[in-house]
Amino acid sequence: MALVYKILLTGEWEQFERDGVFRGAPIDHQDGYIHLSTGDQLRETANLHFKDKGVIVVAAFDAEGFGESLKYEPSRKGDLFPHQYGVLTQSQVKAVWHLKPAADGTYEFPDEI
Repeated sequence: MALVYKILLTGEWEQFERDGVFRGAPIDHQDGYIHLSTGDQLRETANLHFKDKGVIVVAAFDAEGFGESLKYEPSRKGDLFPHQYGVLTQSQVKAVWHLKPAADGTYEFPDEI
């Protein structure tokens, strides 16, 4: 199973849990899709875009479960990033990690990611 990941702020995750559906963060609405990352892209994404944002929530999803609504498109440095053209649902979540920032505001990830 190939996993893709969504990084959420704590409030976004809490709303996702309440609603059962995540329709995207402001940047996702602006760009027209939900930004996701592969395991190889996750650390850089977290430390570029979420540094100093406090606790983040990393949710894992089975990439194949999205079907044709998941597209890999060029983004940072020309790398192909997963973009979800649809919603995320709680039933699709395979695993969740709550990560606290280090003293310098960056994040360290557990080995299983």
